[in-house]
Amino acid sequence: MAAEQSRLSATHVLEYPYRRSVGPIMGRFLTGLRDRRISGVRTGDGSIVVPPLEYDPATGAPVTEFVDVGPLGVVTTWAWVTTPRAKHPLTQPFAWALIKLDGADTGLLHAVDAGSADTMKTGMRVKPRWRDERVGDIRDIVCFEPEGS
Repeated sequence: MAAEQSRLSATHVLEYPYRRSVGPIMGRFLTGLRDRRISGVRTGDGSIVVPPLEYDPATGAPVTEFVDVGPLGVVTTWAWVTTPRAKHPLTQPFAWALIKLDGADTGLLHAVDAGSADTMKTGMRVKPRWRDERVGDIRDIVCFEPEGS
């Protein structure tokens, strides 16, 4: 080509700037977090799902039975974040992990502050680090940390 073509570019931020009412199921879960309690729901086959769903994923039937779980759990899988971003829950390196809380049959996705990637392990036991002033939000759990810390 004889002349170099200029490229057009534009910054685009993808956001979902709306609020959703949480309803009775998630509302109860979040209220429990405010009170340092983690709840799930029992589905028709007896499985305990955390965080709770409004409907049984296998049958579509509404769920009605709440079950307290944890607060301790085990890491089932994880990914290390070397450079946290501005909206991440921690400013130092951490892991995103699926945590199967004691008594639950599903994993809760949350941050784990293990100190280093060498410390982080599948199968490690973790406990929640609660925010001092809780308000009924998933961020009431600052993160999880190794059980012995």
